[in-house]
Amino acid sequence: MTLTFSVADTTIHRIVEQETTFLPAREMFPELTPEMLASQRSALQAAHALDAQDTLILCFQSYVVKTPHHTILIDSCIGNDKPRARPVWNLKTDATYMRALAAAGVSVDDIDVVMCTHLHTDHVGWNTRLDNGRWVPTFPNARYVFAQREYDYWVAQNAKAEVPAFADSVLPVVEAQRADIVSDEFSIGDHVRLLPTPGHTPGHVAMAVGKGRDDAVFSGDLMHSPLQLSFPELSPKFDVDPVQAAVTRRAFLERYCDTATLCCTAHFPSPSVGRIRRNGDGFACEAV
Repeated sequence: MTLTFSVADTTIHRIVEQETTFLPAREMFPELTPEMLASQRSALQAAHALDAQDTLILCFQSYVVKTPHHTILIDSCIGNDKPRARPVWNLKTDATYMRALAAAGVSVDDIDVVMCTHLHTDHVGWNTRLDNGRWVPTFPNARYVFAQREYDYWVAQNAKAEVPAFADSVLPVVEAQRADIVSDEFSIGDHVRLLPTPGHTPGHVAMAVGKGRDDAVFSGDLMHSPLQLSFPELSPKFDVDPVQAAVTRRAFLERYCDTATLCCTAHFPSPSVGRIRRNGDGFACEAV
């Protein structure tokens, strides 16, 4: 399993918490027809993205990005001790994530910035840890970056009924005064920029890394499976605005297709990272 990539003056580490079966493909993608799935089944199975029962295999991971000036964590995965609806995430207590950080030569004290593409459960979990019954920031020296539109959306949702991930993994960071709620134009020095990519959630952002060019881009939940490269208009049932998500995804893939930009996906199976290439009316990810 490839866990470390280098591009220009940046090093990227994958921090894998889980890589496992998730949902049946046609349950996750309501508009996926049997014919569409049949056309991709062999390729998806060869890529370890689909099992023999047509269940999707997803990776749940963070990325540690080391630029010449900062050590940045992109998305903080699932977390421990969190009450969650999904059984394999609920109140888990394993050391997998922290072992993966240590294997990358990174401690929680080393992280300068935590950036979240959006505020879903599996992208904010390690923002906080349980300490004597209280949720406290896991990365004590880090500023946590949340996009304004994304944060405002979840404030409104949480006001209607408590959203567990927001309550235990975002609000405690804000209350500890470690959060920066930022506009879409936010950047960190001359190496890291936000890319607005709405649809999956209203304020979803991707992140581009590189000095003067996009050497690497982190797509978050803009896409979940290689299936969406073949069918870019295919949106999962989790998208808040599936029509907007499809438009955003197609535009993103067109932007980076046949370029040198390294695309780091949140949920594609290992190696999860590659370069986007055109393939008919769709695309493919050329592994590196």
